[in-house]
Amino acid sequence: MTSLPPLSGQREAFRAVAETVVPEAARLDPAEWNDVERIVARAIAARPARLQRQLALLLRFLEWIPLFRYGRRFSRLDPARRARFLDSLQTSRLLLARRGIWGLRTLVLMGYYGRPRAAAAIGYRADPRGWEARR
Repeated sequence: MTSLPPLSGQREAFRAVAETVVPEAARLDPAEWNDVERIVARAIAARPARLQRQLALLLRFLEWIPLFRYGRRFSRLDPARRARFLDSLQTSRLLLARRGIWGLRTLVLMGYYGRPRAAAAIGYRADPRGWEARR
């Protein structure tokens, strides 16, 4: 399975963030992870190259900064420490940090719940006809 840009090189960090935001993601099989990554990659492919680089940089930052505080990379932390670290960033006084975490969290949720299997599991039945389909 090949990683999709801009997640290439950042797959481990992305998956660790995803498992922190959506703990159920830890049970995904390789094909399901591929679906998540494909959904996210498709969403960011339409964005400017600058934003794609910023996302890759954010993932690198998230992976390595905990090394200074916990002595381990983000992907090697236990779930509780991962959650505390992300929470510290999403409540940071730095607007850029809050926006970065909010955006990454949004991508994770879109990737996870955008899969047909997840949508079916939660009873989501979107229809292009909107409310008309419910009548």
